[in-house]
Amino acid sequence: MSTLSRRTWLKWSAGASASTVFGGLFAQQRLVTKPIPSSGEQVPVIGLGSSATFSQVARKEDVASLKEVMTTLVGQGGKIFDTAPGYGASEEVAGRIAGEASITDKVFWATKVNVSRGGKADPAAAKAQIETSFQRIKKPKIDLIQVHNMADVPTQLGILKELKAAGRVRYIGVTTTFPGQYADLVSVMKAEALDFVGINYAVDDREVEQTVLPLARDRKIAVLVYAPFGRTRLFKRVGDRPVPDWAAEFDAKTWAQFFLKFVVSHPSVTAATPATSQAKNMLDNIGGGVGRMPDEAMRKRMAAFVEALPAA
Repeated sequence: MSTLSRRTWLKWSAGASASTVFGGLFAQQRLVTKPIPSSGEQVPVIGLGSSATFSQVARKEDVASLKEVMTTLVGQGGKIFDTAPGYGASEEVAGRIAGEASITDKVFWATKVNVSRGGKADPAAAKAQIETSFQRIKKPKIDLIQVHNMADVPTQLGILKELKAAGRVRYIGVTTTFPGQYADLVSVMKAEALDFVGINYAVDDREVEQTVLPLARDRKIAVLVYAPFGRTRLFKRVGDRPVPDWAAEFDAKTWAQFFLKFVVSHPSVTAATPATSQAKNMLDNIGGGVGRMPDEAMRKRMAAFVEALPAA
């Protein structure tokens, strides 16, 4: 994963807590925020996802590291936590952790619904899954629920519309992490009054720049980005290379910050939610949302730099 300074790493490995070691790193800088277009509500550009390693750790009995990750997110000014019933125990464990840490109301809860089988979703099953999410998160109103990976959008988005109208869900949307579904996503974005879409986007995965992101701007739809590191692909591509000196022009000190600043500096992107199960990585990620951001010319330079690297 991303590399912190040797001095900071030594402090971390000596056994101090993340909040002790890193708490002062961003004390003089606040996370950049962006508005949710449909409401104007400001949200921090760096959040936390719960697939991948977060999901793996959530299956274990000892989830102390996940509690530290979530409290670090909130303690450093973050807010958005993205999860889904399909991410194993992530949603249930996160709800319990947040309750124990008294941060439930400080988190922007973004979850999903998907009970589709063979392209069709049973409405009763979809409603039951959503009610389970309410029980796990333990809030009377969930901030965001999206139809996961474009699964039977007419049925499941229809249910979400009803929940929003009833005041039980603040925002609704659809997601996909599959390029083959982008055309269908665009059709839904044009036809429906969505608050959010969720997609993959990274400095070496920019297909959504051609259609999805411009349309999100035009339709005033917020965008959550799920894989700003290409899972682990980008870290493999850069290997042991140092972050280029010119990254200092936009305050990127690590590769994680370099990759995140590329993503969240796009005008259409509202926030990125990289998953992690380690507080030190959560804090590194927070650094991707503070300080200066790359302008369009710098973003092109960043993309060209990565394109010149060997594929992972």
